Amino acid sequence: MLRLCLLLLSIVSLLVSFATNAQSVISVSSVSQATDNLASPSEFLGYPLGQWHLRHDQINYYLKQLAQNSPRVSLESTGQSHEARQQLTAVITSAPNQARLAQIIAGRQQVKTGKAPDGPLIIWLAYSIHGDEASGAHAALEVGYRLSQSQEPWVQDLLDKAVVLITPSQNPDGLDRFSTWTNNYTGKIKVSDENHNEHRQNWPAGRRNHYFADLNRDWLFLRHPESQGRIALFHKWQPHYLGDFHEMGHNQTFFFQPGVPTRTHPLTPKENQEITDKLASFHAKALDESKQAYFTKQMFDDFYYGKGSTYPDINGAVGILFEQASVRGQQQDSENGLLRFSQAINNQIATSFSSLKGALALADELKQYQSRFYQRRDKHPPSGREAGFLLSAQGDPARRDDLAELLNRHEIQVFYLKENMQQDRHQYRQDDSLFVPINQPQKTLLLAMFDLRTEFEDATFYDVSSWNLVFSYNLQMARNVNLNVDDLLTQPRPYSPARLSPNDVAVLVDWRQQNAAPLLQTLLSEGIRVKFAAKPFSLKIKGHTLNMMPGTLQIPLTQAVLTPRGLVDRLEALAKQYDVKLQGVDTGLASSGIDLGSPDFHDIAPIKALVVTGYGTSSTEVGELWYFMDNLVGAPLTQVDVSRLPRIDLTPYTHVFLVDGSYANLEEKYARKLGQFAIEGGVIVAQKGALQWLSNGNLLKSDIREKRYFSQLFATDGLTFGDKARLDARQAIGGAVMALDLDASHPITFGLGGNRLPVLKNKVFGLSKTQAPFVTAATYADDPLLDGFLAEEYQRSLSQTPAIIVERHGKGALVALADNLLFRNIWLGSQKVYANSLYFIPALH
Repeated sequence: MLRLCLLLLSIVSLLVSFATNAQSVISVSSVSQATDNLASPSEFLGYPLGQWHLRHDQINYYLKQLAQNSPRVSLESTGQSHEARQQLTAVITSAPNQARLAQIIAGRQQVKTGKAPDGPLIIWLAYSIHGDEASGAHAALEVGYRLSQSQEPWVQDLLDKAVVLITPSQNPDGLDRFSTWTNNYTGKIKVSDENHNEHRQNWPAGRRNHYFADLNRDWLFLRHPESQGRIALFHKWQPHYLGDFHEMGHNQTFFFQPGVPTRTHPLTPKENQEITDKLASFHAKALDESKQAYFTKQMFDDFYYGKGSTYPDINGAVGILFEQASVRGQQQDSENGLLRFSQAINNQIATSFSSLKGALALADELKQYQSRFYQRRDKHPPSGREAGFLLSAQGDPARRDDLAELLNRHEIQVFYLKENMQQDRHQYRQDDSLFVPINQPQKTLLLAMFDLRTEFEDATFYDVSSWNLVFSYNLQMARNVNLNVDDLLTQPRPYSPARLSPNDVAVLVDWRQQNAAPLLQTLLSEGIRVKFAAKPFSLKIKGHTLNMMPGTLQIPLTQAVLTPRGLVDRLEALAKQYDVKLQGVDTGLASSGIDLGSPDFHDIAPIKALVVTGYGTSSTEVGELWYFMDNLVGAPLTQVDVSRLPRIDLTPYTHVFLVDGSYANLEEKYARKLGQFAIEGGVIVAQKGALQWLSNGNLLKSDIREKRYFSQLFATDGLTFGDKARLDARQAIGGAVMALDLDASHPITFGLGGNRLPVLKNKVFGLSKTQAPFVTAATYADDPLLDGFLAEEYQRSLSQTPAIIVERHGKGALVALADNLLFRNIWLGSQKVYANSLYFIPALH
């Protein structure tokens, strides 16, 4: 009898749970005066929306059903994710507007001229850019359904006057990773315990994309196809309003902007924030009606322009951030009571409709704001003599072209030089330089991308305090240059590789070129012998002096695998494939420096690299290294979970990478195994927190400085409890640009183009000065801060301390990096350090 009672109780509980889900989510459409010509999301799925977490294919299939069955709906495709999942956006408007979409889009292309014809309001609702913030994607289907069939007067008025874009999932790879995880641990009886596997994803979790990148930090940098398609859609439609729907910690309530007023970027127009304030009343009303608690003007800010809620602000639109307490499953206990996924979806639906109603009510203000944003006299198409930025990638055409492509994706116009020119005692070469006029339609965004500031009203940052492209690309820059753009090129000169001769003795490659690394990797994989120069040298070639820097690659034309003719043909093909300049030389005798047969030319061995992953390691930094190896170097990277590492035979590997992390699940005694790996010739490349673990295991000889050391530098006498937040802000390093002084003779610095290197520092961590000779390859400069916020205590303490150390261990080495030199894969200027670790460091011993 007791067993029967328990069974009945379980069934009742299950039915109540399903009914709660169904009632909460579909109640919004139950009053929509539906025409019953479309299946609702719940009808389409065969169960209440939210009962199971959706996969991306289900979302796309439903969008296609709406487009096939409603004259109000069409679809936009913005390409595919890394894992080839199609990215769709629903375009919802009245049937007459659908019939003239081409005309509307053509009008939107005139926005940046300041002469756009009057047309419909463009509202974009974008959800779930973090894959495990799934309530938004579910809400998007319900909102799309209602707009596609509702006969409510306000909806019909909205669709007559506006075009609504709905993107349910901006990170399909991460969303599918999350939904698979959480559905696997969802049972008939819901478990609200926060320790349940359903609420605790396995590494790397679903927040990020295929390469574990945070796509909501990629709106400026556009390293990933999901972001590139999204930005193309943004500039195609030039929205007036963008709603950016997220989730936050489960113990919070609900947040909507405005954010912290003192943490708004100074380049954001005040009118933008005034409209944001007015829209807030619509969101408050919607949440008050459901008695949902919320807060504004705390925690979140409008500073970094690389996010979905701030990129619109610097592009003539108004972006609004929404943050819903996250369930990460079906239901979870929280400090505010039981949190249900159905209620999270309902909150996102409510603020989606408050966004639509608010934008419609403020349509005139939004349109006028956008017009004024682009009608300024200094936002004209470049013509004639213009002031601008002159930028040089210093010997690396590929880095220049990467920057040009990035700016063009943001619709910033760039020009190429017809000939070399001198400016401020620096040479700007036609094959590695750009001119970017300041006064152009995208002026405000351009200034934001090259923003330089070290003083702030409020030194608290939700993200980085600097993202200046001059530093991330390691560019030489002249800021106020006047050139006649009519005399410049709008496209780079076609690549014309030099013709090589089988009669030459060798072919040389300037290592400063970004694409020299994938060229080298291809040659090694094909068994072709390549050497690198440890010292500079000069050769006399056809009456001209050829000056080559350390790191220069030498490919002898006498090889076992190919004849000189065959090798020349292969090299010419690879040079064209990688856009790399090659130099054939007919003598090995140097006019100065080392000869081509010198022992200071070292053979480069093939590589086989491994990176440690899993709990205790930073998934972001693992992903950045993986992206670098996969998309630039073109070499395989073996990923080994930290739990399996002690059982792995390291003999086949040349390199082991340890990214930032605690490595709490890895016993310190395993450092002895890594030490033996280095002694036998392996190279360990470790950064940030990994160095702490290596130090504890007595493998790192150099001393480190942890957070505890730096916290003692800050005076706390006389501070009140109210001063704590300000002190915490000063003690944080959210992302500031630091200058490194390089030992240009050390192979780890080859190809970096000089004696100084900008890097991004985003962790309280340092290395102590060492007395060991030939170990320190880079130190923080005497006055290290270049851009962003860094407390003076850190600046003084880090000054002249090591940033890159290379310790010898037997036949191998340990490369210790105090910072992540791949940050978000936009730090192209410093990423060559990793290529140097792969190809040059092993040859030293």
